[in-house]
Amino acid sequence: MTDTIETIGKSLVQHGKMSNRVYLMKFHEDDYQHILELLDVLAVRYGYSKIFAKVPGWASSGFTENGYCQEAVVPQFYADGEDAIFLARYLDTQRAVISEDDIQQIRKTRDLVSKKIETSSEMSDSPLPRILTENDAQDLAELYGAMFKTYPFPINEVEYIRETMETHCTYIGIYDRGRLVAASSAEMDVHNLNAEMTDFATLTDYQGKRFAALLLRTMEDQLSVQGFQTLFTIARACSVGMNLTFARMGYQLSGTLINNTNIAGRIESMNVWYKHLV
Repeated sequence: MTDTIETIGKSLVQHGKMSNRVYLMKFHEDDYQHILELLDVLAVRYGYSKIFAKVPGWASSGFTENGYCQEAVVPQFYADGEDAIFLARYLDTQRAVISEDDIQQIRKTRDLVSKKIETSSEMSDSPLPRILTENDAQDLAELYGAMFKTYPFPINEVEYIRETMETHCTYIGIYDRGRLVAASSAEMDVHNLNAEMTDFATLTDYQGKRFAALLLRTMEDQLSVQGFQTLFTIARACSVGMNLTFARMGYQLSGTLINNTNIAGRIESMNVWYKHLV
């Protein structure tokens, strides 16, 4: 069950039953007068329980005045210096309620992250990451398919990986003895000089070796050379490992998206982290 990505007006939107939401991924200023109505119509038509939007600061008041709440902020996200505001509207009030188990796990994760507790072994003779090409697409799809029961984008499909490689994503991977054992991607907005650090996966047998940190550092180096200014990620709020990785690498926690994304088999809350390279 793959979500739909389409242009509504001039804005880019993802929606689908998997995460049971509408996601305004890229807002176009020309749509300001009517985007709220378009999102509402789409959500009602398919019975989605959440609308999630990422918009520049100047546009956020129009959303908050119409029932949206602010869940995260990334300062100076856009090339013109505007902040990115992450907003949510819950069409089903239960969607905004976090289970007690998740509350406890999120608190535990934040406590560990605040202390930056060492939970992984140091890398010594780890294989080096490299930029992946279309020739690696099959290996990537198999890795992601093995590691994620569900995912908000079809990264387990070879054609999707090849298409995103050609348009806006750089994939980084680590091979060991001819086997792809870890990977990640940078989803780039060249116009605004920001990138989402995402799609991290490490085979179970290789976890605990800090491959995620090695991949992240490699992506940062690549993006810095290309002049990118702001990096961010949307990480599972209950995942100690990924949140620690970003905290140790100097990222700032800017908020939590409640019951936002279907990943690894269920809808989970997500933390937003960011870092400025300049």
